[in-house]
Amino acid sequence: MCSYCGCRDFPLVGRLSAEHEAIANAAGRLARAVRAGGDALAALDDLLALLMPHTATEESGLFTELRAEGSLAEAVDLLCAEHDDIHGVLGRVDRSAPDWEPVLAALDRLRRHIDHEENGLFPAAVIALPIDAWDRITGPAPVAGHNAG
Repeated sequence: MCSYCGCRDFPLVGRLSAEHEAIANAAGRLARAVRAGGDALAALDDLLALLMPHTATEESGLFTELRAEGSLAEAVDLLCAEHDDIHGVLGRVDRSAPDWEPVLAALDRLRRHIDHEENGLFPAAVIALPIDAWDRITGPAPVAGHNAG
């Protein structure tokens, strides 16, 4: 996961990066369960429970702002297509007779996808988006000495 550019200091990027770590760990557990004959369906459910809200957050917040800004719109479109591909494979597993080969291939694509976001899109987003865009995504930072109460 990205740790060299400071983009994790932006709260949303820090949160998405932490979620990437949890997703990568869940994907690893799924791959191990498939290969070892463990409870792969439970591991798949665990992964989906992390992945679906994560990608919804990316697409409805950060990706929306990046599309509006324009310079990274093509990269965002590619990442959204990858979301659709990975979700499609994982969501179509026949639970009565699972074919795990496409799932394992999708997990490899997921690993590369996370790498592209962590080491490409997130640092670029920090540079590309103005502060008001970050405020729209996450809300303005609290003013020191003021209570929201």
